[in-house]
Amino acid sequence: MIGRLAGLLRRDLGLLLLGGRRGGAMLPVLFFLAVAMLFPFAVGPDADLLRRTGGGVIWIAALLAAILPLDRLVEPDIELGFFDQWALRGISEEWVIAVRMVAHWLSFGPPLMLAALPASALLGLDGTTLRTVELGLLAGTPGLAALGIIVAAITTGLRGGAALAGLLVIPLAVPLLVFGAGSLASAGESGLALTGAVSLVLLAIAPFAAGAAIRAARG
Repeated sequence: MIGRLAGLLRRDLGLLLLGGRRGGAMLPVLFFLAVAMLFPFAVGPDADLLRRTGGGVIWIAALLAAILPLDRLVEPDIELGFFDQWALRGISEEWVIAVRMVAHWLSFGPPLMLAALPASALLGLDGTTLRTVELGLLAGTPGLAALGIIVAAITTGLRGGAALAGLLVIPLAVPLLVFGAGSLASAGESGLALTGAVSLVLLAIAPFAAGAAIRAARG
């Protein structure tokens, strides 16, 4: 079983990182940086305003970047019958989703944390704020990955499922955004802890919720 799951993880990472799923890992990163570059033009050259709002902008950009691959996380494999093949090999939907969740996070979480370095320079964030932002992304992006997997599984097969998935993720991600961005307004520890707690809850329920949705779609 471990060997099969490791092979599945290698497959998913290859598809997500190397562009097999239309754009690879670079598309979310480029979108993330584009938001960071355009925001100063929208609000003007006020350095104090950029420093006050820059952390929140990074969080919003991270959420929008995480939404981009939702239509390619589950539906293509259902259409091609891969979930049926994995079931015949004794790999349940829950295990497939758990591996897919790890691959999804690895494909956008660490790259966005690296992209936050140039983004912070564009937004004029100081070192302390950047540290809090990075810790928040480390705690919050796994939750975004889990939430994306859940919504992608629920909306698979629906007409306009991609647009519906994006609309569903945004309000459901509000707690992560509130706690993650809120950690910038204080010392940061409580906000980061709550961000991590929400992520852990989402990580725990994602394989079961998404697995049930996939079985319903296949049936």
